[in-house]
Amino acid sequence: MSGLRVVLVCCALVLSACAGRPSLEDAPLSDRQLNLEEFFDGHVTAYGQFQDVLGNVSRRFEVDINGTWDSERLRLVEDFVYEDDTTERRIWTLVKTGPETWAGTAPGVIGTASGREAGDMFNWRYTIDLPIGGGDAVRVGFNDWMWLVAEYRILNRAYMSRFGIPVGEVIITFERG
Repeated sequence: MSGLRVVLVCCALVLSACAGRPSLEDAPLSDRQLNLEEFFDGHVTAYGQFQDVLGNVSRRFEVDINGTWDSERLRLVEDFVYEDDTTERRIWTLVKTGPETWAGTAPGVIGTASGREAGDMFNWRYTIDLPIGGGDAVRVGFNDWMWLVAEYRILNRAYMSRFGIPVGEVIITFERG
């Protein structure tokens, strides 16, 4: 039975790797323009969950985000509260590198994250050492997609991988005000 389980997991990984992913070349679904520096300047609340490649939800969380835009840098202080009452703080510093491009750093991020806005979309890619409990961390890559679905709401879908192999997704809604 365990051999069958390994085969099923391998098939799921192959199928999820072949699944379509968003592209900044996709036609916009609205005429809204996502401007990170405007949306995240101030207080934002987010709600999300992690699910593995088989669709099993294993962690839910809420995030209180306080953003500050100073015309050059966007600083995001993210306070996570997980369903099991554990907490985590991540502080991002994002720099606008061009009319549509961004670079960012945060503790645990390997190198520099890079992102690009296009209409109502934003794509953000980075590698991070995520804490998993007991002081341990796991290194994962994020291919993070955001869509401005309303003036006050962003839908986020982040594809996670380890060694180039899909391991799961994070779905988040960000809400202003």
